[in-house]
Amino acid sequence: MFPILGVRFVCHQKTIFIGCKMEIIEQHQTIFLILAYTFGLYMTWGIGANDVANAMGTSVGSGALTVKQAIVVAGIMEFAGAYLAGGGVASTISKGIIDGKAFEPVPELLMLGMLAALLAAGIWLMVATMRGWPVSTTHSIIGAVVGVGVAAVGMEAVQWDKMGEIVASWFVSPVLGGFFALLLTLSIRKLILNTEDPISQARKWGPMYAFLVGWLVSLVTITKGLKHIKIHLGATEGQILAVVIGVALAIVAKMMMNRIKTDERADKDFHYASVEKLFIPLMVFTGAAMAFAHGSNDVANGIGPMAAVVQLIETKAVSAKSAVTPFMLFVGGIGIVVGLATYGYKVMATIGNKITELTPTRGYCATIAASFVVVLASGLGLPVSTTHIAVGAVMGVGLARGIGALDLRVIGGIILSWFITVPVGAILAAIIFYILRAIFI
Repeated sequence: MFPILGVRFVCHQKTIFIGCKMEIIEQHQTIFLILAYTFGLYMTWGIGANDVANAMGTSVGSGALTVKQAIVVAGIMEFAGAYLAGGGVASTISKGIIDGKAFEPVPELLMLGMLAALLAAGIWLMVATMRGWPVSTTHSIIGAVVGVGVAAVGMEAVQWDKMGEIVASWFVSPVLGGFFALLLTLSIRKLILNTEDPISQARKWGPMYAFLVGWLVSLVTITKGLKHIKIHLGATEGQILAVVIGVALAIVAKMMMNRIKTDERADKDFHYASVEKLFIPLMVFTGAAMAFAHGSNDVANGIGPMAAVVQLIETKAVSAKSAVTPFMLFVGGIGIVVGLATYGYKVMATIGNKITELTPTRGYCATIAASFVVVLASGLGLPVSTTHIAVGAVMGVGLARGIGALDLRVIGGIILSWFITVPVGAILAAIIFYILRAIFI
């Protein structure tokens, strides 16, 4: 006698018992497959609508890009990041948070749980976006996965040690983002702003900062992302190619900066007006880099659970890993781009304007620091929160001018939304799980 799903099934043989469970998946597999891709697309739409603000908010807030230009740049780079480098984190989301062994006797529960998690996270992101709240999509899906794990099997289904590592990353992420942003801000201040001729120094050092963008993003793409499209390069080959791309970007940046004319009249009103103008091309590059980083890391929040559902439909069993196909990455990339284009502007102003005043040099520092932490975490398979990193980086830039440069009220509201997201995601997912269970079982 086996207590499952609130019903006591009596199966006298193990094979009969397994049949009791497998019929559920086999009978509704087409519906489950449609729901998996629909909910996954809905979730990635929410990622694009809400979380992309963290990738492009600094570019818009600093005046380097208009909202329309940011949407075009981010749309291209978000999709590229999701498709080329988005597979590394998916397994952590789908299999690392809850214990797959706890679901081996009841694989249909895991499938319904992943569907519930996708829908719950998508609903919460939609609500938050409509209200202009910059919440974490990583928080949303992880909270949802934990909620269905507890609702379906119990507390023992959750890998609490893994949750501990992920929670620790949420606190470490803004600190790292702020630390690197502060270092970059101080370096620009020393090498460029606090010199006798800031304009010539900006032209001199600008290409180096552009090289940093090109080298960083291309290196991680080459080493971690290209394998998803069956391209494999050795470590030495990858390093050489990354350096070449970085140098090429530096040359392009130098050419663009040489074409920019200084504005003496503006310099009288603001001493560094021309320097900030010279950094606009770099801000565009770094905005693109951050969009790529965001796509590579956050697409997993949508396709990880989706991959788990598809794998369960195909194998009828809980396995150690769920294969992430190029088509899944394609679906996730499309969802992010559509979300960005339709509602991305709603949340963008918070990161760009409300935490601290941004200029192109400050925006560059915040964005490249955030992209460094996000892409590095994506390569390591750690599902960090882009929201935390972006906010931490912007705070680091503000701290370079003193605590008074930060709007602590806005920061406090953002942090509060972070803490709300996890329990809301868990409760919503548990409710949806019970509804799906009542419908299909």
